[in-house]
Amino acid sequence: MADRAITLAFDVYGTLVDPAGIAQQLQADLGATASDFAALWREKQLEYSFRRGLMQLYATFAQCTADAFDHTAVRFAHTFAAERRAAILDAYKRLPAFAEAVPALQRLRTNGHQLFAFSNGTAADVTAVLEGAGLYPLLDGVVSVDDLKTFKPSPAVYAHVRRATGAWSGRCWLVSGNAWDVIGARAAGLDAAWVQRTPAQIFDPWGIEPTLTVSSLADLADRL
Repeated sequence: MADRAITLAFDVYGTLVDPAGIAQQLQADLGATASDFAALWREKQLEYSFRRGLMQLYATFAQCTADAFDHTAVRFAHTFAAERRAAILDAYKRLPAFAEAVPALQRLRTNGHQLFAFSNGTAADVTAVLEGAGLYPLLDGVVSVDDLKTFKPSPAVYAHVRRATGAWSGRCWLVSGNAWDVIGARAAGLDAAWVQRTPAQIFDPWGIEPTLTVSSLADLADRL
């Protein structure tokens, strides 16, 4: 689709790495309910970041993640020992990459595009996640909202990624599997590719559309 190299800012959680992968770590504790626990944990993690952004009451994404874990544990009526809780939160820094992520990023680099990670996590935490998933060497850098002490989808963070990557707005694309992130980027003037991995994922009917919809990162590499 693109006739020239562009800057691609990849969301991390839900786009490059799979938050649902933490369910494997929870199997021993929760058995058949591990996936449901992981799904609610992720939902509350995002909710807490949205609320803190609106309230201008910043805490790191790791703190949002920990608070969301504690909420979810209460909802599931499960008590985790302090050592086990710490181990699970540490495992969140080792989420698995989506299967197509490495070859897709390799192809996009070969095609001449600049590739950045763009995340709610701190630069240190995101770097650790990307290193663990084998993705960090394929990226040109990490851009974190922590620099601004707020969260996506604030318009300020999308302006920040343009500045931090040195890209003009028309040559900087967000790539995200999260519809709310794509809408935030589009509203702020960026192009954005939505990674719709399953038909069950629904794009919010806000009258704001992705620049491009793809079924996977491999599909993105085919299109760009």
